[in-house]
Amino acid sequence: MALPTITPEHAKRLVAQGATLIDIRDPGEHAREHIPGAQNVPLSALAKLKGTPAPILFHCRAGRRTAENAARLADAAECEAYIVEGGIEAWKRAGLGVITDYSQPIEINRQVMIAAGSIVLLSVLLGTFFAPQFYALAGLIGAGLVFAGISGWCGLAKLLGLMPWNRRALGA
Repeated sequence: MALPTITPEHAKRLVAQGATLIDIRDPGEHAREHIPGAQNVPLSALAKLKGTPAPILFHCRAGRRTAENAARLADAAECEAYIVEGGIEAWKRAGLGVITDYSQPIEINRQVMIAAGSIVLLSVLLGTFFAPQFYALAGLIGAGLVFAGISGWCGLAKLLGLMPWNRRALGA
């Protein structure tokens, strides 16, 4: 069953009338930036929605996760429910307020992209200007990313998750 989508403006009106706004992103994403009043219920914890007052409005970052999981969200809601079209990004484009906490780390997936991209770029530059053996490091990072995509397990994400700047998000 697909859930109907509503605009951020319509969602804001429904929230003002008592609707429940659910952010399905990971806790770290929610801690960094969220819509005021949104409850954080990641996809892995949807069972927590039993007894939530109707209607329920689901959102993610840009709308993709909610669209891909519409059937799961509809099953979890057990009441009138909608997807906020375009997620928090559309909410911001509509000029609606969000709460941003820059002391929280950016999402782990973005950290992985930054770290992996930086290592690949550096190893290509080092391979070009100093020693071709550095190209092997770029290949190793590429192989790690392919493995992470296939298996769902990313060693670099696990390592970055242990870094001091990410500890606040884990405890939040």
